[in-house]
Amino acid sequence: MRRQQYTITSSAIHEHAAALCQKHLCLKDHGPKCTALTLLTLLFYAAARLASLAAACASLSKAPSDTAVRTALMATLPLLHELQRRLNRALQGDLPPALRRRRQPLAIDLTLLPYHGQPLHDANEVYRSQAKDGTSHFHAYATAYVIRKGQRYTVALAYVRKGDDLAAVVKELLRQAAQASVRPRYLLLDRGFYQVGVVRYLQAARCPFLMPAPAKGRKADHPKGPSGTRVFHLWKRGGWSRYTLTGKGGRKATVLIGVQCRNRRGARKRHGRQALVYAYWGLVPSSGPWLYETYRLRFGIETTYRQLREARIRTCTRDPLLRLLYVGIALILRNVWVWLHWAVLSKPCRGSRRIDLNQLPFRVMLSWLQQLVEALLLPWDALFAQRPMPS
Repeated sequence: MRRQQYTITSSAIHEHAAALCQKHLCLKDHGPKCTALTLLTLLFYAAARLASLAAACASLSKAPSDTAVRTALMATLPLLHELQRRLNRALQGDLPPALRRRRQPLAIDLTLLPYHGQPLHDANEVYRSQAKDGTSHFHAYATAYVIRKGQRYTVALAYVRKGDDLAAVVKELLRQAAQASVRPRYLLLDRGFYQVGVVRYLQAARCPFLMPAPAKGRKADHPKGPSGTRVFHLWKRGGWSRYTLTGKGGRKATVLIGVQCRNRRGARKRHGRQALVYAYWGLVPSSGPWLYETYRLRFGIETTYRQLREARIRTCTRDPLLRLLYVGIALILRNVWVWLHWAVLSKPCRGSRRIDLNQLPFRVMLSWLQQLVEALLLPWDALFAQRPMPS
């Protein structure tokens, strides 16, 4: 029996994304031209073009001016903490019920967006970290991401300020996920979360975790020999151990250590043995390769960040409120794309659904949105000139 076929159009995707954003962001009309729907449409257009909001307005003949749009946004947007709460509700708006019924593996990471300017209100608005892209100043955002094939949703977003305790950041992300009934089976964390405070909080919360243990301590050529976790990085064979971290104020936390060794085989022009050192708690790994394969699941979050860069509105504003909005819009559009593939485009198969991401790549969906907005607001196709075109 042949199944009935349906047609998905760009206008249907636009209506769904706009309804999802409006339901949770609660934008208000600001005059007859800067309605809430117009603001969202221009935000989607700027995200699809990887352009600034000013460039998006300037390229459309029926769009309001960029000054009017910015004034409307600043008049209708809430304070930063409330905007973060609303963005999280929008990120969780399309979650399938199956994600809420069972505990899911979650990945938590810190996204650093390089910033070359000065803070707007407070010096703590700008995060400091290792230099990248010519600067050590960043706007930082932490995200929690479900690791499940075909349902890789971003379920929580948090703005991170300079000096924020990462344990408090993890707690906030888990709280936001819990409000959507998404509970962690275990956490896969970036090496930046290898801190006493984070480990102590997760152990107190009885939340299993797995993360890389960075090499710290004396090096192998030191007269006293290696120390700290660097000892594990010098192992030539895999194994198991235990290690106690010491933080500020003498606080301590003990984690279990698993080491998986492999041959480099010329990767990155290196040869010899490589020790992959993992710190974990609350898990019962069957082998070293299990640690390696399980942590590899976290690398799907790198795809999320690549797609975030493919839909993040460009800006040079100093306002962290607008920057948070632009990051949130990109993640919401990506969640809509994941939802489309799971709820609409997937093909039923025995016990699950078969998903083919090549049916509608993320950039293709964004180009659909761009073409739809151009059909509605008409891009400029003529310029005023001082002289006529020569015949």
